[in-house]
Formats: sequence, structure tokens, C-alpha cells
Amino acid sequence: MLKHSLCGPGVRACAQRGVLFVVGFFFLVLGPCRTVQGASCILVPSRVWLVGLVLPSPRRSCPEAMNRESFAASERLVSPAYVRQGCEARRSHEHRIRLLLEKGKCPEDGWDESTVELFLHELAIMDSNNFLGNCGVGEREGRVASALVARRHYRFIHGIGRSGDIAAVQPKAAGSSLLNKITNSLVLDIMKLAGVHSVANCFVVPMATGMSLTLCFLTLRHKRPKAKYIIWPRIDQKSCFKSMITAGFEPVVIENVLEGDELRTDLKAVEAKIQELGPDCVLCVHSTTSCFAPRVPDRVEELAVICANYGIPHIVNNAYGLQSSKCMHLIQQGARVGRIDAFVQSLDKNFMVPVGGAIIAGFNDTFIQEISKMYPGRASASPSLDVLITLLSLGSSGYKKLLKERKEMFSYLSSQLKKLSEAYNERLLHTPHNPISLAVTLKTLDEHCDKAVTQLGSMLFTRQVSGARVVPVGSVQTVSGYTFRGFMSHTNNYPCAYLNAASAIGMTTQDVDLFIKRLDKCLKTLRKEQNEEADVSGVDSYDKIEDAAIEEMIFKLDNA
Repeated sequence: MLKHSLCGPGVRACAQRGVLFVVGFFFLVLGPCRTVQGASCILVPSRVWLVGLVLPSPRRSCPEAMNRESFAASERLVSPAYVRQGCEARRSHEHRIRLLLEKGKCPEDGWDESTVELFLHELAIMDSNNFLGNCGVGEREGRVASALVARRHYRFIHGIGRSGDIAAVQPKAAGSSLLNKITNSLVLDIMKLAGVHSVANCFVVPMATGMSLTLCFLTLRHKRPKAKYIIWPRIDQKSCFKSMITAGFEPVVIENVLEGDELRTDLKAVEAKIQELGPDCVLCVHSTTSCFAPRVPDRVEELAVICANYGIPHIVNNAYGLQSSKCMHLIQQGARVGRIDAFVQSLDKNFMVPVGGAIIAGFNDTFIQEISKMYPGRASASPSLDVLITLLSLGSSGYKKLLKERKEMFSYLSSQLKKLSEAYNERLLHTPHNPISLAVTLKTLDEHCDKAVTQLGSMLFTRQVSGARVVPVGSVQTVSGYTFRGFMSHTNNYPCAYLNAASAIGMTTQDVDLFIKRLDKCLKTLRKEQNEEADVSGVDSYDKIEDAAIEEMIFKLDNA
């Protein structure tokens, strides 16, 4: 049990009036106390409480009594029956908030916006920048020039954490600190719900996945001073590769092996490289769950066993795997049979919030705390605020519904792509181990024209289809001084060009139907152009010029 003093200027002012409180219904009254130092924030894993200790007073025994006095005064102005009805309505909001604080878990049913906003408002006025009569004479006092900016952030201006720990409580920002603790508690609850039942701790960090992975590697540096290498089964995505370079380590790329249509982890090559380099020289194994087909999730369980056998840490890039029960099961099993030190997932990809946040989680509470302490300085509260609002609005039942719908959309997208591909003498690649991404061959396009594959990508882009990726054969890309052949295909020589599409959380039937319709039109147009037909239905000369002009640009965007 950890205690952090909350005795800021506003708290002292309240104490001088004979009762210590910030927001009435946030406090549990434990008993009389004659010192301000008796006020503390008590943090227990999975639970968060603010505790108000009340000084002896004959008239005001608790914050709720003050609420009752306010309502009693209102009855002199409005009919007591109406006031009592309003009082009961407010209590229903307060009851939801009290349950959240007591249990530290995502509510089963989502809250209405009025309850969410009431909660956020009550938290915000606990920060010193919102105290009435506050006098700030420091360099960081939560001053905001624009009222619009203040409203955008619900007046949470101080951010989260302190200079030494992103998870620490700020004395002058009790509300922001509580927001941070509650958000981490809710996210932990959701991760257990999604399938990683034994996860011990997690925290939201205001960085995207790549920089969050870097933070994990930098934390391991102090534990393994001799280590220079990170073993990395190849995944053609720049940010995860650059996360290792940024941390100052040398990635050791392990090429995947082709099994049927799937690209899978070469476990023998991983173990052989560990023996060659020496376990002490290896910082960690950096594996991946969510990825673009025909690449499939790494053999996380087997890698976890190898890491445990050689005493090597294991960091998992679970960027958009939280929404997949298969990916989460891999992580849970890996921790059960072997070693997984931390796994990182994106907020925007899994919770449909703006880009800029990630969750770092693990099975050893102490190590996750070490990572949080490695973060230099305070941090933005925006990602925590976004995911807190989202989870309170959805509730656990709403989030489970989204996970179920995503699975259904994956099956629907798969069946529709299979039908369309067969109509054009192509096929849907058989990648049963990838639960999110699908791939369709583009052999007929590639055989007729080298540029037809990338032209398809540009045509889809100009027709407002985002997220689809076309992968030509044999492209070469240099990333941070390392040259990858066959870049985007996760291997040097994949047998054919292909098109990727993914069923991510939030996708609807309408999205799939519209994508299939537009893809069908693009394929028809390319087929007619290949047959040198003069009259191209549905594509005018402007479209052709436009497609050709941005073809190279789209390919660069896909590689970004």
C-alpha cells in the first residue's frame, strides 16, 4: 500500500475551515484527525480511493451533510418535492462514480455523457489551477492563454506524473493524478477481459507504439549492461525497427520461413543466433503479434520458452493485438509457459481514440514500475483522458460487443474477398494464423505490367479507400542504414504480389461492402486497360492522369 500526500494549498484552506474535502462524493470518512498531514491518497492495485479525514465539528460531520444543507437551502426557492427529485437524480450519478472509485473496474454498462462530464468536472476542480483564489508563483502553474484550449482538455492542465515517475501523484494536481490512476486501472481490467488474465500491471504512456517500445528497451539497458543486440523476427514496419535503433541497439534480423502461404517465425534461427552472440550480449527478443498477412503472429509461446531457458528478456509488440482474442491468448500462454517481460499496444488502434498513446503492460509489477520511472519528466494527460472517456462511455459490455463485431467482420471480409478474387482468377491467401489481416494475390496484374500493382493502390486511394496496401514483388527499402529486399512483404522473395486489407475494431458491414464494390471497379478498369480497349467504362481521362501522377506517392505512403 502506497501513500502520497495531497496537502496542496486548496487542501490546507479547506482544513482551516474545519473539514478536509475536495469533492464531496469522492471521499470515504475514516474518522477524526487533527492534522492536515492525515490526508492522503491510498492506492491499491486495481483500486483507487481518495480518503478525506474530517476534523471534529458539531454541525458538519461529512461532505454529504454539506450537500444536504445545499439542497435544504434550495427548498426555500423551489418546491421541496422537485428538489428531492433532483437530489435523487444527482445521487444516481454519484452512485456510478462511487462504484467506479471503489472497484477500479470498467462499468458493465456505459455511462451517459452527463455522468462522464460531471465526473471530469469534479476531477478537474481538484487541480490547483482551478482552485478559487489560487495564487501561483511558479514556472508551471497550469496557465492557459486560450479558453478554447482549456475547454478542449476539460481544464486538466497539469498533465500526469512527476519528473521522476510518470505514474507518481502530483501534489498540486490531485484530480489529474486520480484521472491517471483510474485510467490505468480501467485499462488493466479491459486487458484481462480481452484475454490476458494474469497481467499484473500496466500504464498509459503518451507516446505511440514505437517510442513506447524504445522506453522498454532503455529500461532493460540498466539490467543488461553488456547487451548490444536485439533479436527481431522480421516484420516490415518501420517504427518497430527504428525503436531498436533509437534505443541504441543493433537489430539482428531473423528472416521468416514460408509455410504454405504463411510467413512464420524461424525458431531454430533465433536459438542459433542467441548461441552465436551469447545470451549476455542479447538485450532481448523483440517479437510481434499483430501484423499484415501473409506474415502471421510470431510463435510467441515457443519464443517465451527460449527466452526463459537462456535468461533473456522478451518484449512483445502487440500494436493492434489487444482487439484480437488470438493475439491476447498467445501472450497469456507465453507468460504461462515461458517469459514475457512487457507487451506494448496502441491506444488508437484498439480503442478508437486519437493517435498518440500506448499501453505498456507486463506480468511483473516491479518491472512495469521501473519502465514508468524511466520516462523523463511529466507527460500529457490527453491520451489517458481520451481512453477514460471512451471506456466509461462504452462500458465493458460495449467494448466486448465491439470485439465480437470485429470477429464477425473478419469472417465477412474474408468471404467477400474470396468471392471477388476468384472472379478475377486470383485467390485469397490461406493465412489461418493471422486473425486480423487478409491478403489477395495480384498475379494477373503483375504478369501483364510491372506498374499495374502500384497503380491499383493509387486508384483505390483516389477513390477514398484507405488502409488497403498493395505489395509488389522485389521492392527494396533502406531503413536507418539497413537495406531490406522485398520490403513490405516481410521476406526477401515472396512468390507473388498481393493486396492487404484488415478487419480492425470499429469496421462495419457498410465499410466492407463499399470496399469490395470499389475494388471490383478498379480491377475491371485495369483489366480493360490491359486488353487495350479504347472505351474504358467509369474512368475518364482525368482519372487516368490523376492515378498515374500519384502512383509513386501512394507507394511511398505505404512505406512510411
